[in-house]
Amino acid sequence: MSEELNKEEEIQHRPFNPRLLGKLLTYLQPHKGRVALAFLTIAFSAFSSQVGPWLTQIAVDDHIAQGDYEGLKWIIAAFFASILVQYVSQYAQTLVTEIMGQHVMLDIRRDIFAHLQKLPLRYFDHTPLGRIMTRTTNDVEALNDFFSEGIVSVFMDLFTLVAILIFMITIDAKLTLICCLVVPVLAISTFYLQNQAMVAYREMRTRLARLNAYLQENITGMEVVQLFSREERNLRDFDREHLPYRRAEEHEIFYYAIFFPFTELVGTLGMAAVIWFGSSAVLSERVAFGVLVAFLQYIRRFFRPIMDISDRYALLQSAMASSERIFELLETPTEGEGGPRRDRALEQRGGTIEFKNVYFKYDERAEDWILKDVSFHVEAGQSLALVGATGSGKTTIVNLLCRFYPIQRGEIFVDGVEIKEWNAEELRERISIVQQDVFLFSGTVRDNIRLGDERIDQARIEASARFVNADRFIDRLPNGYEQIVAEGGSTLSSGQRQLLSFARALAFNPEVLVLDEATSSIDTETEQLIQDAIAKLMHDRTSIVIAHRLSTIRSADQILVLHHGEVRERGKHDELIQQGGIYARLHQLNYGGTEARE
Repeated sequence: MSEELNKEEEIQHRPFNPRLLGKLLTYLQPHKGRVALAFLTIAFSAFSSQVGPWLTQIAVDDHIAQGDYEGLKWIIAAFFASILVQYVSQYAQTLVTEIMGQHVMLDIRRDIFAHLQKLPLRYFDHTPLGRIMTRTTNDVEALNDFFSEGIVSVFMDLFTLVAILIFMITIDAKLTLICCLVVPVLAISTFYLQNQAMVAYREMRTRLARLNAYLQENITGMEVVQLFSREERNLRDFDREHLPYRRAEEHEIFYYAIFFPFTELVGTLGMAAVIWFGSSAVLSERVAFGVLVAFLQYIRRFFRPIMDISDRYALLQSAMASSERIFELLETPTEGEGGPRRDRALEQRGGTIEFKNVYFKYDERAEDWILKDVSFHVEAGQSLALVGATGSGKTTIVNLLCRFYPIQRGEIFVDGVEIKEWNAEELRERISIVQQDVFLFSGTVRDNIRLGDERIDQARIEASARFVNADRFIDRLPNGYEQIVAEGGSTLSSGQRQLLSFARALAFNPEVLVLDEATSSIDTETEQLIQDAIAKLMHDRTSIVIAHRLSTIRSADQILVLHHGEVRERGKHDELIQQGGIYARLHQLNYGGTEARE
């Protein structure tokens, strides 16, 4: 966790990276038409918005001063026309840029979500969920601001500044030069204050990611929090996590509080200079009065784009920090799909599994192996039971079989094909796992059985539920198979969730069935309902059973007894009892109703 946070802080303080900007701009490629339309509307909006002072100068000098009120009507008409063009252009620009930004955000979010689903489980083991959520929400939203308000608005400010300068130079070049004298002071002070605010903003992003991770962890574990009365302690911990975030936010507010009054002061000084020199020029009749009136309007507009551009620079910096984290996620190596898919319909039903001298550890830097020289062979249709204490490697064997993690040494074969050569999606389609802790998605009972696979029709769903006796409680639900299930299945009992997982496993008709402590959370009455279903499920399928109760594996074709990652004993139930080893001792503890727990 600390390593991840240090990495986060390192990203926050890296300098501007043009390569990242280039990668961000590639997301605009599919939306070239909207980009071109946005620039067109920007140009119209920028120039039409600056026509007013120029028309004012003409109105004052050429018509009002001359008493030509008839010609003034056309100036007024032109003024209102420019306002109409400006309104339409700004409306079109806002509409186009916001829609473009939302489409780009959709593309980025889709890429992130698609990539997340292909990442190996090792990544999720070491990355807090709150940090991943920050990538897909806060960081993407920062890019949304960049695309919809940042990059296009920078060009809006540049076009506006160019338009103002063109009009000002056209009216009077000397007064324009006087206006530009304060620009260096404004630019230097603006970028200094913005950089200081950006440092605080980066710190805010880092602290926000930590805060999100803390909130996610504690909200997820709310049951434990309340069970052990940790509310007050967690509140103190929350204050400790939130305090650095608040301080960083206060620093950002401080610099922005200085920034805006200071820029207003510089702008006022610029206006004072224009009034001083302009008034002298008007009194000496070197400059017409209408020119001074126009310049007083332009001078207030002149500094706004400069301030906005500096503000966009801060937005660009935050977008760079967010994009670096996002692209780091997108560039995280996926597990790889493996070989090409096979035509399952043309193959005979398989399920042969073989481990050959497999060594494995989750952490490459760790010295101890989780599995040490594990070898076994299971023929298609046979059953294998795994017995052993917690940490002996039982669930790890299942994880390796599903290719969730790569092994360091040894080989694993499924139907005679080395597991690395299998297409990962196809391999997992052939395996169904019934876990101890069943995860249900928000949605209907039907959706949780078929998991969005349209090939599984209603008849197959109902047949699977009926086969494992899940229909008994489903039929009692107010809406049956259309009953809404809360996230995580919190509205169902543990036994009901387990029955749904059995129905799900059967609906996908796997060649390999894995029962990982599948009956440990089920009450005695419910267990009796599904014992015969388990037997039916295991019939004609390769089955791997991680045993909680030894009584559930008496008929297994092969039992492996694992101890500290090694296979210490193997054989059938009666053979292992006669050996008088680890299994026999576990059976003795289990005999008479005492359960051998892992």
